[in-house]
Amino acid sequence: MPEIAGVAGVVESAGGAEMTEALVLGGGGVGGIAWMTGLLAGLADAGQDVTGAGLLVGTSAGATVAAQLGSGLDLEELYARQVEPSAQAREIMAELDVEKFAAEIGAATATAGSAAELRRAVGRLALAARTVGEPERRAVIASRLPVHTWPERALKVVAVDAESGDTRIFDRDSGVPLVDAVAASCAVPGVWPPVTIADRRYVDGGIRSVANADLASGADRVLVLVPLGPIEPFPSDHALDDTVSALRAEGAEVLLIAPDEASTSAIGPNPLDPATRRPAAEAGRAQGRGLKLGWARS
Repeated sequence: MPEIAGVAGVVESAGGAEMTEALVLGGGGVGGIAWMTGLLAGLADAGQDVTGAGLLVGTSAGATVAAQLGSGLDLEELYARQVEPSAQAREIMAELDVEKFAAEIGAATATAGSAAELRRAVGRLALAARTVGEPERRAVIASRLPVHTWPERALKVVAVDAESGDTRIFDRDSGVPLVDAVAASCAVPGVWPPVTIADRRYVDGGIRSVANADLASGADRVLVLVPLGPIEPFPSDHALDDTVSALRAEGAEVLLIAPDEASTSAIGPNPLDPATRRPAAEAGRAQGRGLKLGWARS
């Protein structure tokens, strides 16, 4: 198997040119956080550490994992935070009936004529929903992140303005605290409260796309992890299939990894259930150990 590049984020091709790499992390609740952490640890176990990618793109659960990767903790420490009860973040149990959730979203967006209108409709649903308070939810996100400062390397965290439906890409130059940016990206509509930043309120970046892989444009190699599979939860003008095709048309090598059967079973029907963390992390690690990414060398 070819050596996997990316420990330093930039590698040299045979001709001496720099090659950039991006790690794109999609949404998937606390089960998805655990699975992605386990998968990355398993890849490293197999000599394929990809966590040094020069660009991290995080959406919802993926925003949490991306921020954790930028914290300076190594993969073993991050993995322990998923599987060891004494190290786990404090989470709030949330019931998620996927079919009911889909029906509610469908009803709220039935008259939407475009992806932008759909995002605004979902935003209205989120703003009207009865949820826990913002401070309580923010405390959960804060407990997930080992450090609360933006990393030096490039990190893009995706959220959606609940009123306008516009996309907001937070980074270290946004002037927004990392905890608030991640909380906004993780604000599942109807489940968690929209997050107030300045005079705007933001909801889950997954409304725009399950992984927002288009934000990795320009990278030579792109690894995309999608804990809930590659199907978009909402109609999107940045659909994963289209953006992967566009990245490949630019000349990028793109690999997409979704949970295998054992990992899907471990994540279970409610990815927001904190009890999924250990089994999802363990299944993800086993899956990662068995993968051969096979990056072609230039």
